[in-house]
Amino acid sequence: MLQPNGLHHVAISTGDMKGQIEYFSDVLGMELVALYWMHGVENTFHGFMKMGEAAVAFVFKEENKDIETVIGQTHSGNAGNASAPGTMQHIAFNVDTLEDLLAMRDRIRSRGIVVMGPLNHGMCHSIYFAGPENLALEISTSGAADSPLDLKGTWIDPEVVGLAGINEDELKRYMAPAEYSNDNDPLPNPAVDPSKPQMVYPKGALEMIAQAPDEAMLNSVESAPPSPSGL
Repeated sequence: MLQPNGLHHVAISTGDMKGQIEYFSDVLGMELVALYWMHGVENTFHGFMKMGEAAVAFVFKEENKDIETVIGQTHSGNAGNASAPGTMQHIAFNVDTLEDLLAMRDRIRSRGIVVMGPLNHGMCHSIYFAGPENLALEISTSGAADSPLDLKGTWIDPEVVGLAGINEDELKRYMAPAEYSNDNDPLPNPAVDPSKPQMVYPKGALEMIAQAPDEAMLNSVESAPPSPSGL
């Protein structure tokens, strides 16, 4: 089936790149694998912390430091609180076993961070804690027998389906998405349709992006690793 098959990276804005790298390296044990100027974006750099086959990526812009954090608006403050639609409410990282989860709980606590849990959610066990700049973080584990991926439909509550405004036919379609094949024939961009979700750029820029050939975009930024490495 044609679908995304995992997490590549989660991108988080930061006003303190060093502080985030220090925390994610020391507290969570993640390895810094990339730190470089963000391709095609002026005065912006990227830092990638390895997480299994995926990464947590931080994006630093100088103006990030001047944007106010407002709990309940820009940030949830914890994994159960509100934040504005479209903002990141919390991130959940994965470990393979409950033993690994308990070991991570103790590692985090050993760095002076308060950890709640583990909580037994049925489909997974989770711990909750905070990261720099008011990040709301979670680590979870699902055993094979408990994984919602192996218990298709078990964790779908008819009451919640109704509250979400989903009818029976829609639910069936959501649980079994239609197959798609492009027959190896690439599609050009459609015209910009304001009724559809669109990236936010200065006036006219999105239209230029939509009209640009894919080949031009592919070659529009420098993609070589930084040199010299300094290591």
